[in-house]
Amino acid sequence: MKRLLRFSIVALAACASGTDPHGPPEQLTALPRTLSADEQRVSEASNQFALTLFKRLNLAQPGENVFVSPLSVSFALGMTMNGANGSTLDEMRATLGFGAADIAQINQGYKGLMTLEAGLDASTTFQIANSVWYRQGFSVTQTFVDAVTQSFDAEVKAAPFDQTTVKQVNDWVSAKTNAKIPTILDAIGDELVMFLINAIYFKGSWREQFDPAQTRDAAFEALGGTQQVKTMNRPAGSGKIRFGRTANATVGELFYGNGAFMMTLIVPDADVNAFAAALDTAQWTSMVTSLQETDYQVALPKLRLEYERELSKDLKALGMNAPFVAGGADFTRMSPAGELYIAFVKHKTFVDVNEEGTEAAAVTNVGVGVTSLPPCLCVNRPFIFAIRERFSGTILFVGKIVRIPS
Repeated sequence: MKRLLRFSIVALAACASGTDPHGPPEQLTALPRTLSADEQRVSEASNQFALTLFKRLNLAQPGENVFVSPLSVSFALGMTMNGANGSTLDEMRATLGFGAADIAQINQGYKGLMTLEAGLDASTTFQIANSVWYRQGFSVTQTFVDAVTQSFDAEVKAAPFDQTTVKQVNDWVSAKTNAKIPTILDAIGDELVMFLINAIYFKGSWREQFDPAQTRDAAFEALGGTQQVKTMNRPAGSGKIRFGRTANATVGELFYGNGAFMMTLIVPDADVNAFAAALDTAQWTSMVTSLQETDYQVALPKLRLEYERELSKDLKALGMNAPFVAGGADFTRMSPAGELYIAFVKHKTFVDVNEEGTEAAAVTNVGVGVTSLPPCLCVNRPFIFAIRERFSGTILFVGKIVRIPS
């Protein structure tokens, strides 16, 4: 039999410590209720966007590890989309997989899924948090504020957009990711007027955990050469997995907690980049729906990874161009100030896969800038000044200040 599960694609996974002496919780066999049409639309769009974004990142980084939370990116851009109009809105909807769906229905879908999925497994922590930060004095429309607070449960805060704001934003991000992603912001440029941030944190135990005593060094056929890596082992008969074979890959799924959340693993027989490039929603659906529950052996490398990427180029390649055009984007539903555009989309993730389970976190920060700021004599850095007589122009005093004396 082929070696199983040597390479993992992980989406929104996570891990708790300790083993429950009473055994795993009762396995969940279905959602507690039927998805609404709006929730189904968001779920399908999110999966389509997930694979499209993953393929793009794989193409851009063929020799590097990639770990992205498409759901986090979708939530952050979904909030931003509520401020968009015209072609800016059309491109955002299309890239996120929503076609021409009504924005109010999309919002209802985000809201319903956020509530439903957070409560599926009492033994698993799954948290989604959203926030919007805007520069004090910058005008934000009430309809936009209502949309992000009601549909995304977002915290909306006016802030001075100085170093105290940098600390406040990073403290919020750290708190919402259990300190796994401590920062998302280094400094705030003068053109930036708003940040729309999503944070996702997921922590859950394997339904059947790996025995640390069975973890040993094993070969991993990495790109560029074979590695010896710490590999967790679970012998056949020690726990259920879902397993299957396609024409060119081994596919398996491991359960977390009550089975509401799973890790899906795909091990291509040949080039992983070529397999990823061909992966689409139809193939994904076919793979995961054809898996059968069994008790095969599992060998899975321990993994701890931090990933970071600025996604503007990737989103433009997927068709989202207008929102990034300074002077051309239309975010008039966000603010009457006009000439707003997306300055950056910064994404950070963390994952730790070990014997007890998996812990993962993601943060997406959409930075919104303004093309033309109101004129300001902003003396906020070292400066030169002079005292002069107005009519003759005679300079009486001249100086340079590099720090304000106390």
